[in-house]
Amino acid sequence: MMRKKEPFNEAEYLTVSEEIRIRFNETDPLGIVWHGYYITYFEDGREAFGRKHRISYLDIHKSGYTTPIVKSSCEHKLTLKYGDVIRIETSIIDTPAAKIIYRFKIFDSNNQLACTGETVQVFVDSEGNLSLNIPAFYEEWKRKVGLLK
Repeated sequence: MMRKKEPFNEAEYLTVSEEIRIRFNETDPLGIVWHGYYITYFEDGREAFGRKHRISYLDIHKSGYTTPIVKSSCEHKLTLKYGDVIRIETSIIDTPAAKIIYRFKIFDSNNQLACTGETVQVFVDSEGNLSLNIPAFYEEWKRKVGLLK
C-alpha cells in the first residue's frame, strides 16, 4: 500500500534548534535550574531563530520597530540541572494578526521534553505606537519564508 505524501509543513521548516550548557549561576543550591531562567532560554531560542531566518531584534529595529513581549507561558515537565547540555527548539507560529508568536520546546541531556512554552510579541513603532497592521518589512519576510503567497 502506498503512503500518502505529507504536505510541506512550514512549522517544521521554521524551527531552529540551539544547544546550550546550563551555567552555574542559573541554578539553586541543589544544582537545579531556577524556574525564571526558562524564560531566558526562550530568549536564547528567539535569538538563534532570528539569526538563522534574518528576523533578529536588530533586523526589526533597523525597520523602525521593536517587539515587546506581551504574553509568555511556560510549562515545566522535568528539572534541568547544572552542567546539562539542553536543546531549545524554537518555532514561529503563523498568524494573520500583527504579532509574532514563538513556540518553544526544551529537551534535557537525555532528549526528554523538559519544558514547553510560548511568547507573544507585538510591533511598536519608533514613536511608541502599537501597530495594528502587519508592518511591511514583516509581511515581506513572511513572503520570503513561504508564510504568505
